[in-house]
Amino acid sequence: MTTAPAHRTALVTGASRGIGAAIVRALRAEGLEVWAVARSAEALRALAAETGCWALPLDVTDTAALEAAIGPLAIDVLVVNAGGVSAVKRLHEMGRHELDSMLELNVKAAFHTARLALPGMVARRAGHVFFMSSISAHHAYPAMAVYTASKAAVSMLAQNLRLDLVGTGIRVTELAPGRVETDIYLDAMGGDRALVQERLYRGFRSIRPEEVARVLVEALRLPPHVDLARIDIVPTDQAFGGVVLAHLAEAQGRESSQR
Repeated sequence: MTTAPAHRTALVTGASRGIGAAIVRALRAEGLEVWAVARSAEALRALAAETGCWALPLDVTDTAALEAAIGPLAIDVLVVNAGGVSAVKRLHEMGRHELDSMLELNVKAAFHTARLALPGMVARRAGHVFFMSSISAHHAYPAMAVYTASKAAVSMLAQNLRLDLVGTGIRVTELAPGRVETDIYLDAMGGDRALVQERLYRGFRSIRPEEVARVLVEALRLPPHVDLARIDIVPTDQAFGGVVLAHLAEAQGRESSQR
């Protein structure tokens, strides 16, 4: 497979753990200089020691700090990954802070990050922007109205940028994962990691963060005239149209009965 040329410097938001950290590792393995952005300076220092990336600790919802950090950088690959779930509640049950924090992080920060990185790409007539959306941007989930709407906004941003950037040589890819085993629900479940594991991951074949990173790298490696506009990355056992996720024991029982 042909490797797209001129990709030298990447910036990844939400890079301290989960999918973001896996993407940093994958891009460093591809030989790119990587700026890793997240709030946790300690986690970024550990990732920098491990991978050789540049640690850039900041809160992406602080627009002034984001402008100061990204402005001087010449970014070839932008991965807008920072996002979160502050609460799993119906809209009328949600507090103001829970709602605002998701919109600030998932929508406003994503838009500003892209706004700041794109002028340099346009001037150089090359670049690749990845938005970490979600399959929830395209399918309704109970008690997830704010999160799904925020990811739908990111999805539409990606689609509109592809329209606005036609002819510039810049590729825009929306990555829409299904269930990935990360800590994204940790805050919404009171910081109880055991509860998150029990409710969401134990007994299911979920995607791993490094598998999402692998998909991103494959999209990046394509020839410059080929853009994977949207990639749904879902577990084999996850399906939609009612949103059905087969439990591992159920899937294994079906396989046994077919032998």
